[in-house]
Amino acid sequence: MSISLINKYNIAGPRYTSYPTVPYWNNETFSLKKWKSSLIQSFKESNSEEGISLYIHLPYCEILCTFCGCNKRITKQHGVESPYITAVLKEWDLYLELFEEKPIIKELHLGGGTPTFFSPENLQRLINGILKRSILADNHEFSFEGHPNNTTREHLQALYDVGFRRVSYGVQDYNETVQKAIHRIQPFENVKRATDMARDIGYTSVGHDIIFGLPFQTLEHVKETILKTKELLPDRLAFYSYAHVPWIKGNGQRGFNDSDLPPAELKRQQYELGKQLLSEVGYKEIGMDHFALTRDSLYESMIQGNLHRNFMGYTASKTQSMIGLGVSSISDSWYGFAQNVKSIEGYYDSLKHDIIPVYRGHILNEEDLIIRKHILDLMCRFKTTWTQNNFYFEELSDVIIRLKEMETDGLLNVGTNSIEVTKKGQPFVRNICMAFDLLLQRKQPDTQLFSMTV
Repeated sequence: MSISLINKYNIAGPRYTSYPTVPYWNNETFSLKKWKSSLIQSFKESNSEEGISLYIHLPYCEILCTFCGCNKRITKQHGVESPYITAVLKEWDLYLELFEEKPIIKELHLGGGTPTFFSPENLQRLINGILKRSILADNHEFSFEGHPNNTTREHLQALYDVGFRRVSYGVQDYNETVQKAIHRIQPFENVKRATDMARDIGYTSVGHDIIFGLPFQTLEHVKETILKTKELLPDRLAFYSYAHVPWIKGNGQRGFNDSDLPPAELKRQQYELGKQLLSEVGYKEIGMDHFALTRDSLYESMIQGNLHRNFMGYTASKTQSMIGLGVSSISDSWYGFAQNVKSIEGYYDSLKHDIIPVYRGHILNEEDLIIRKHILDLMCRFKTTWTQNNFYFEELSDVIIRLKEMETDGLLNVGTNSIEVTKKGQPFVRNICMAFDLLLQRKQPDTQLFSMTV
């Protein structure tokens, strides 16, 4: 990946966990009633065949990490745990009232915040409350985000006992200078302990998150982190660029100066070195920013063509319906998106009045659905076609024109009825998707909304 291409294509752009992207949702035509209708339709179409996915947001953290862009509430008062779980189960009950049959749970993910802020007993109470009125799919996959510093054997065992087999740990970087800058002091020994415990208990997939482009991070730091990661050989890895968006996330990402971040050329070197080292160890690249060993379900899903991408990132299988529970969670019915209120107080207030705590969303029109499919195919399979299922759309010729320069640069090949991203172009897949993003093309943002693409 040449520096000239980096300089040319390293612009602000979406990560495409959805289309339309959140800034382009049409909230004026959205309503809670329309959202419920879209979910009921999707549930009827897909529950018996696919099941549904659940994402549960657990927002509490004891310490603020200054690289984090997630919705969180910092506190050391663990008395907040039980009321929050009661509220999440109340929200789940409100959703269950919409359905004529029990939902089949295929995927469930606990994110945060810090899910392991909660006690093992409260986490079990949460999951048992979800499953009490549901059916478990035979091939279900339950996963959670664990903090290596506070994930105990009791946490891992309690979640294993209610069906969890996958855990991901946020590593970021092992260098102490970088860790101090991002306020995440986390020795290698803590990550090793948490990884070994999970495997000892029986978890079949352990993942690590590694970030490049962090403040004060050097090429040697990235190399050191990946070589240490090699010792533990996690089943899957997220290796991605730090998304610096302080204008959105406020003080949480202002713990260091912009000048402390690596310049574009150094970030390119960090990315290339990381990819090379991971390949030498045996990791296969999955979509964008993700790597897995051949024994992991994410790799198997890619080989079989079943890889999917949603608000949880890349997943090994697709469900048409995904319900997000908890503050700020986003739900996806395929026909619509809905996001919960971001404050815990507002969340509690809606539930007190028996209202699903959605505050914004988007109902997809026919054009949205077609573009969404193209972007999903590009993000998950690095190719898309318009020969089947009416995937042709009126402005396709304009998209092809926008892609011509990328084709000249060797990033993709345009066929008669298809586009395929080259190996050289895979790091720029977000830029390629932007050419398909009709809403973005029609109205370029006046201010920076997204992180940089490379």
